[in-house]
Amino acid sequence: MEEEPIFIRTFGRSPVVKILNTLLRGRELDYSMSDMARISKISWSTLNRVWNDLLKSNLVKYTRTIGKAKLYTLNIENQIVKDLIKIYNELLVQETENYFAKQKIAIPA
Repeated sequence: MEEEPIFIRTFGRSPVVKILNTLLRGRELDYSMSDMARISKISWSTLNRVWNDLLKSNLVKYTRTIGKAKLYTLNIENQIVKDLIKIYNELLVQETENYFAKQKIAIPA
């Protein structure tokens, strides 16, 4: 069984946290809503229920349309998103340090 990402383990399994985890992990990418639901492992109806709140809060933004699919990405200009990126990165550093500590491998400075 796949281990949950550190961001989800830290902030919970809510649909919004799962969506943010996906967007933070691939913040240089844009996603259709179908891809976002599939990657985040939530249902389309759940994504549709919370998506407008993410748009209204400017955490996500529209990027382009391909065919009939509208694509969205993390709004990295938003200060809250900038803070989330810092938290996400710090969690990854801590998880990496803990992993290497358990393996008793020195991390180069």
